[in-house]
Amino acid sequence: MLKAVIIDSSAVARGLLNTVLLDGGYDVVGQSHTIASGMTLILKHQPHIVCITRDQIEDNPAEVREIKSNWPKTLIFMVSSEFNAATIQAGHAMGLAGFIVKPFKADTVLNTIRNTVIAMVKRQRAALASQNPAEGEAPAADGDLDAASK
Repeated sequence: MLKAVIIDSSAVARGLLNTVLLDGGYDVVGQSHTIASGMTLILKHQPHIVCITRDQIEDNPAEVREIKSNWPKTLIFMVSSEFNAATIQAGHAMGLAGFIVKPFKADTVLNTIRNTVIAMVKRQRAALASQNPAEGEAPAADGDLDAASK
Protein backbone atom coordinates (compact mmCIF):
# COMPACT_ATOMS: atom_id res chain seq x y z
CA MET A 1 0.00 0.00 0.00
CA LEU A 2 1.36 3.40 -0.94
CA LYS A 3 1.76 5.90 1.89
CA ALA A 4 0.66 9.52 1.50
CA VAL A 5 1.08 12.80 3.40
CA ILE A 6 -1.30 15.72 2.85
CA ILE A 7 -0.19 19.32 3.43
CA ASP A 8 -3.00 21.88 3.15
CA SER A 9 -3.86 24.89 5.29
CA SER A 10 -7.57 24.09 4.92
CA ALA A 11 -8.77 21.42 7.34
CA VAL A 12 -11.83 20.79 5.16
CA ALA A 13 -9.71 20.21 2.04
CA ARG A 14 -7.33 17.95 4.00
CA GLY A 15 -10.28 15.92 5.22
CA LEU A 16 -11.80 15.57 1.76
CA LEU A 17 -8.52 14.55 0.13
CA ASN A 18 -7.86 12.16 3.02
CA THR A 19 -11.20 10.46 2.37
CA VAL A 20 -10.56 10.20 -1.37
CA LEU A 21 -7.12 8.68 -0.84
CA LEU A 22 -8.27 6.24 1.87
CA ASP A 23 -11.23 5.12 -0.27
CA GLY A 24 -8.78 4.68 -3.17
CA GLY A 25 -6.62 2.26 -1.18
CA TYR A 26 -3.83 4.63 -0.10
CA ASP A 27 -2.51 4.80 3.45
CA VAL A 28 -2.65 8.43 4.59
CA VAL A 29 0.04 8.44 7.27
CA GLY A 30 -0.14 12.14 8.11
CA GLN A 31 -1.77 15.48 7.55
CA SER A 32 -0.43 18.94 8.21
CA HIS A 33 -1.48 22.55 7.78
CA THR A 34 2.05 23.80 7.01
CA ILE A 35 4.95 22.45 5.00
CA ALA A 36 7.24 22.89 8.02
CA SER A 37 5.26 20.45 10.15
CA GLY A 38 4.67 18.32 7.05
CA MET A 39 8.44 17.85 6.73
CA THR A 40 8.40 16.12 10.12
CA LEU A 41 5.72 13.73 8.88
CA ILE A 42 7.71 13.05 5.70
CA LEU A 43 10.85 12.33 7.71
CA LYS A 44 8.97 10.03 10.08
CA HIS A 45 6.85 8.09 7.54
CA GLN A 46 8.89 8.19 4.30
CA PRO A 47 5.73 8.46 2.14
CA HIS A 48 5.51 7.55 -1.54
CA ILE A 49 3.14 10.46 -2.25
CA VAL A 50 2.97 14.00 -0.88
CA CYS A 51 0.06 16.29 -1.78
CA ILE A 52 0.88 19.96 -1.10
CA THR A 53 -1.27 23.01 -1.79
CA ARG A 54 -0.08 25.54 -4.30
CA ASP A 55 0.33 28.34 -1.74
CA GLN A 56 2.57 26.15 0.45
CA ILE A 57 4.72 25.23 -2.57
CA GLU A 58 5.02 28.83 -3.76
CA ASP A 59 5.78 30.14 -0.25
CA ASN A 60 8.30 27.38 0.55
CA PRO A 61 10.18 26.36 -2.62
CA ALA A 62 13.31 25.43 -0.62
CA GLU A 63 11.37 22.79 1.34
CA VAL A 64 9.99 21.32 -1.89
CA ARG A 65 13.53 21.09 -3.25
CA GLU A 66 14.59 19.44 0.01
CA ILE A 67 11.87 16.80 -0.37
CA LYS A 68 12.97 16.16 -3.96
CA SER A 69 16.61 15.95 -2.89
CA ASN A 70 16.20 13.71 0.17
CA TRP A 71 13.35 11.54 -1.15
CA PRO A 72 13.81 11.42 -4.93
CA LYS A 73 11.27 8.63 -5.44
CA THR A 74 8.54 10.48 -3.55
CA LEU A 75 5.91 11.84 -5.90
CA ILE A 76 4.86 15.41 -5.09
CA PHE A 77 1.47 16.61 -6.30
CA MET A 78 0.42 20.26 -6.28
CA VAL A 79 -3.15 20.78 -5.08
CA SER A 80 -5.03 23.90 -6.18
CA SER A 81 -8.38 25.18 -7.36
CA GLU A 82 -6.78 27.00 -10.24
CA PHE A 83 -3.94 26.21 -12.61
CA ASN A 84 -2.48 28.12 -15.53
CA ALA A 85 0.28 27.27 -17.98
CA ALA A 86 2.91 29.24 -16.05
CA THR A 87 2.08 27.48 -12.78
CA ILE A 88 2.20 24.04 -14.40
CA GLN A 89 5.48 24.86 -16.13
CA ALA A 90 7.00 26.13 -12.86
CA GLY A 91 5.74 23.00 -11.09
CA HIS A 92 7.37 20.72 -13.62
CA ALA A 93 10.60 22.71 -13.33
CA MET A 94 10.52 22.08 -9.55
CA GLY A 95 10.11 18.37 -10.19
CA LEU A 96 6.45 18.01 -9.23
CA ALA A 97 4.92 14.76 -10.42
CA GLY A 98 1.40 16.01 -11.06
CA PHE A 99 -1.47 18.33 -10.27
CA ILE A 100 -4.70 17.72 -8.34
CA VAL A 101 -7.59 20.10 -8.92
CA LYS A 102 -9.96 21.33 -6.22
CA PRO A 103 -12.83 20.67 -5.76
CA PHE A 104 -11.83 17.04 -5.55
CA LYS A 105 -13.45 14.51 -7.83
CA ALA A 106 -12.45 11.11 -6.48
CA ASP A 107 -12.06 9.38 -9.85
CA THR A 108 -9.95 12.20 -11.27
CA VAL A 109 -7.67 12.37 -8.21
CA LEU A 110 -7.15 8.61 -8.11
CA ASN A 111 -6.56 8.36 -11.87
CA THR A 112 -4.05 11.21 -11.76
CA ILE A 113 -2.05 9.53 -9.01
CA ARG A 114 -2.35 6.04 -10.53
CA ASN A 115 -1.23 7.20 -13.98
CA THR A 116 1.73 9.06 -12.49
CA VAL A 117 2.80 6.01 -10.46
CA ILE A 118 2.51 3.76 -13.53
CA ALA A 119 4.56 6.19 -15.64
CA MET A 120 7.25 6.30 -12.93
CA VAL A 121 7.43 2.50 -12.73
CA LYS A 122 7.73 2.27 -16.52
CA ARG A 123 10.58 4.81 -16.49
CA GLN A 124 12.35 2.84 -13.75
CA ARG A 125 11.98 -0.42 -15.64
CA ALA A 126 13.23 1.15 -18.86
CA ALA A 127 16.24 2.62 -17.06
CA LEU A 128 17.06 -0.72 -15.45
CA ALA A 129 16.59 -2.58 -18.74
CA SER A 130 18.96 -0.17 -20.50
CA GLN A 131 21.56 -0.76 -17.77
CA ASN A 132 21.16 -4.54 -18.02
CA PRO A 133 20.21 -5.23 -21.66
CA ALA A 134 21.34 -8.88 -21.55
CA GLU A 135 19.04 -9.70 -18.64
CA GLY A 136 15.83 -8.57 -20.33
CA GLU A 137 13.14 -6.93 -18.25
CA ALA A 138 14.38 -6.02 -14.80
CA PRO A 139 12.11 -5.73 -11.76
CA ALA A 140 11.12 -2.29 -10.55
CA ALA A 141 13.46 -0.78 -7.97
CA ASP A 142 10.63 -0.15 -5.47
CA GLY A 143 8.35 -3.10 -4.84
CA ASP A 144 5.50 -0.98 -3.44
CA LEU A 145 5.39 1.15 -6.57
CA ASP A 146 5.55 -1.94 -8.76
CA ALA A 147 2.61 -3.48 -6.95
CA ALA A 148 0.59 -0.28 -7.35
CA SER A 149 0.90 -0.42 -11.12
CA LYS A 150 -0.93 -3.77 -11.39
